[in-house]
Amino acid sequence: MLVVWRNLSPISRFFDRALVPNFPAHADFLLPNKQQIQTEYINKGSPILAMKSPLTTFLCSLIFGVTAVQAEQTTVTIAAVNNPDMLELKKLSSKFEQRNPNITLQWVIVEENILRQRVSTDVSTGSGQFDLVFIGLYETPLFAKRGWLQPIEGLSSEYDLDDIFKSLRDGLSYDGKLFALPFYGESSFLMYRKDLFEQKGLKMPEQPTFDDVAKFAEVLNNKADGFYGLALRGQPGWGENMAIVDTMANSFGSAWFDMTWHPTLNTPEWKNALSTYVNLVQKYGPPGVTSNGFNENLTLFAGGKAAMWVDATVAGGILENPKQSQVVGKVGYAPAPIAVTPNGSHWLWSWAFAIPGKAKNSAGAKQFVEWATSKDYIKLVADDIGWASVPPGTRKSTYENPEYQKAAPFAPATLKAMETADPTNPCIKKVPYTGITFVLIPEFQALGTVVGQNVSGLVAGKASMEDTLKSNQNQAERTMKQGGYLK
Repeated sequence: MLVVWRNLSPISRFFDRALVPNFPAHADFLLPNKQQIQTEYINKGSPILAMKSPLTTFLCSLIFGVTAVQAEQTTVTIAAVNNPDMLELKKLSSKFEQRNPNITLQWVIVEENILRQRVSTDVSTGSGQFDLVFIGLYETPLFAKRGWLQPIEGLSSEYDLDDIFKSLRDGLSYDGKLFALPFYGESSFLMYRKDLFEQKGLKMPEQPTFDDVAKFAEVLNNKADGFYGLALRGQPGWGENMAIVDTMANSFGSAWFDMTWHPTLNTPEWKNALSTYVNLVQKYGPPGVTSNGFNENLTLFAGGKAAMWVDATVAGGILENPKQSQVVGKVGYAPAPIAVTPNGSHWLWSWAFAIPGKAKNSAGAKQFVEWATSKDYIKLVADDIGWASVPPGTRKSTYENPEYQKAAPFAPATLKAMETADPTNPCIKKVPYTGITFVLIPEFQALGTVVGQNVSGLVAGKASMEDTLKSNQNQAERTMKQGGYLK
């Protein structure tokens, strides 16, 4: 390693002038190893080096210790989703870098659909572009089964893995091994403006139905003034519009497949679910709904421009943060609406960190993810922006904390939703798969994306209901035949 003597530390410069007086004051030189340095300067008549005094040995150790640290500098490249919780982590990650000066974090933060594409490409090809990837309950077991992820092992006792909700640990495991650590966990629920409900004499039932939601939206909708009765995701994608559409379809009694893996996307139940969804977003949603995902609807609702919103429970912490929301203290939290069954009416999900099999810096990645999903990090967020905004849905200790209970009025509804969401029983009928907003097979990501695009076209008026149902069914049949599920 080439080292510039004059740019070293003050101790090193002292070594230069005091211990090796015959050495040129501003020369550059090669430091191959400590023994060679001693040999060269002993031969040049340096009596202090020849003596090998304790001071000399100490100073040499300091010099070579500095160069060793410099040699071990590493970068951890992180692929993550663009949302407020992740942006807060990015901001606070400087604390981690201060404690670990040999690790530099490089962030790649993108929208959900783009993230899934880039991460899938990276881990499947083994390109090693990322050291940490943000994935969920769908990808983790599938990627782990194919050997694309490294198991998470050797966590410290202080991490307290048992404090993580078992449903998330199980969902992020494969073959008895844990392959990802949850950054936050979520279900879905109905958020509504309780102040406006009171003004209009409306009362939210303990378990609202989609008929209830339509009636409330009709009363509260005021498009002329830019205020909307209901916000739902419309942006196409299996994790975007299909997240809400899947839960609606489940609750209306439909399913993706029967027990023989034959697609059932053209049934009367699917038609009822899609008709209700289209009616709600067209009548009571904002214009351009097919461009709206979680972030867009969050902006709408937090800005006081919508009366109701069905989406991820993680939104509660943002809505109760006065720095991010104009509706603090005005929001009520109810279970996700249902139709004919509560089965699969609300999802279970976790955004989690995993280490790709070909990661270039797996050691640094593990060190960071253990910090980012720890109890200490949750406390760090609480100190920075308040207990209401800490990453939710991962640790039992968070929900047992009196400070969190006081600051987070959405916490009981979140916990209940997560505890009652059952991915092993997502439909009223028996099905051969697990998953509420996904089907846990490799082919679903592509299939769900196509169906989401078709549903978006239906909302935009580019296709009829009959054509959409037919197209979804045909695509599913082709996919299952190609995958060997059907003969």
